[in-house]
Amino acid sequence: MKMNKILIITIILIAFLGGIFFGLSINKVSQQDTSKKTTVKKDTTKCQEKTENISDIIKKENIVFLGDSITDFYPIADIFNDLPIVNSGKSGYKTDDILSRMDNMVYRYNPTKVFLLIGTNDLNDTSDESIEKVKENITKIVQNIKEHRKNAKIYIESIYPVNKSVRDWVVDKRENEVIREVNEYLKNYCEENDCTYIDIYNILKDQDGNFDKKYTTDGLHVNDLGYARISQELAKYLYNLKS
Repeated sequence: MKMNKILIITIILIAFLGGIFFGLSINKVSQQDTSKKTTVKKDTTKCQEKTENISDIIKKENIVFLGDSITDFYPIADIFNDLPIVNSGKSGYKTDDILSRMDNMVYRYNPTKVFLLIGTNDLNDTSDESIEKVKENITKIVQNIKEHRKNAKIYIESIYPVNKSVRDWVVDKRENEVIREVNEYLKNYCEENDCTYIDIYNILKDQDGNFDKKYTTDGLHVNDLGYARISQELAKYLYNLKS
């Protein structure tokens, strides 16, 4: 799956009454030239008050996004082009693939933050054995990061919902009920092991608990609007607006 266009996100960070408020405005990329490189236009006037803080983040942070095709296709470097971000997602990867490539995908970047989204490809097999293996492998990935990069803060994204009514053959055997079970495990694990759980599942679901059609290309992967919505949530953690 390749994105047709990348939505432009404007990140506005404003200090307000001793707290921090942020907003993201979304504009569509011009469709006149599909070969033109997408850039993110920023409102420098409104961001001026946060410039020093963002500069501090850039100096001290090294951020890695780790996962499968959903991460691989995420235009994270374009959307947050003022942050030092490495996209270490690989299409088709399962938890085993990441575990066998931790040096190349994570350690060599010496990350201060790791955003992990993995498991949906494993869950194309919904057997009890497969479900337990996903939980075990994600736990191992986190433990390995903690062991080899002790100062890295770890963020685990919930596995995203699916919607078979869009393209059943793409979603294949994945089931939202199983995804929710694994997500509940990840949430509890984070609470007990000094990790941050980010609930993207409930942001992307429709009223029936499926991947909202407005956010997906095929019931499994994310479209432009979906990535924009996800970015709105992740900005809280990328810019240290939320721990």
